Amino acid sequence: MTSDQSSNPPPFPILFDIGDVLLKVDFLASLSRIFPDPPADLPTRFAKVLEHKDELETGRMAPDAFLDEAIETLGFAGPREEFLAAWLDVFEPIMPMWRTVADLSAAGHRLILFSNTNALHMDDALRRYAPLFRHFPEAVFSHKVGSMKPDEPMYRHAIETFGLDPARTLYIDDLPENIATGKRLGFRSWQYDAARHDEFLGWLAETQCRGAECPSMSTIRQTEIPH
Repeated sequence: MTSDQSSNPPPFPILFDIGDVLLKVDFLASLSRIFPDPPADLPTRFAKVLEHKDELETGRMAPDAFLDEAIETLGFAGPREEFLAAWLDVFEPIMPMWRTVADLSAAGHRLILFSNTNALHMDDALRRYAPLFRHFPEAVFSHKVGSMKPDEPMYRHAIETFGLDPARTLYIDDLPENIATGKRLGFRSWQYDAARHDEFLGWLAETQCRGAECPSMSTIRQTEIPH
């Protein structure tokens, strides 16, 4: 074994949220394209649609039923296919995080998706953003396990399914309530803000990590990832 090989840190698990960590989310911008003259109360109607979000994202509401409810609540009169396309087209890659993910994957770390989501968005996103998601061979999705963050059962599902030791597992999410649960269960947690990505890199390489368990800044390159 060379000295370079012996100094490389061993792989460790990292749980990644998706929305506003890997992909920026903006529903209203997407919906505005199919409402060229939107009603003044569109945000209020959208908030009413989101009242059913937890049912959808825990698998208690079928995707078709959710779409029917959303179309009626928002007052959309066009083709169902047009509405579905707009509903799915709400993501934009957060490219600095894509580059970091590629570097962590290349370094051999175990990357696990850990997201509140639904079949509609994930089936589409996994295809649309395959260059990113190929780095994540494992995942916990709320609609498949029947529980959501910040509730503990979803975290415990990840621990038991993947044999995780929270003290050696990093967890990245954008929502404070989700991070609070992660910290309570012992995960080394970071509340992500894309505008402060450099701070995240510093935490990843220096702040939360200790000793040989941690990636070095030299392994976190700025590799270009295709759109």
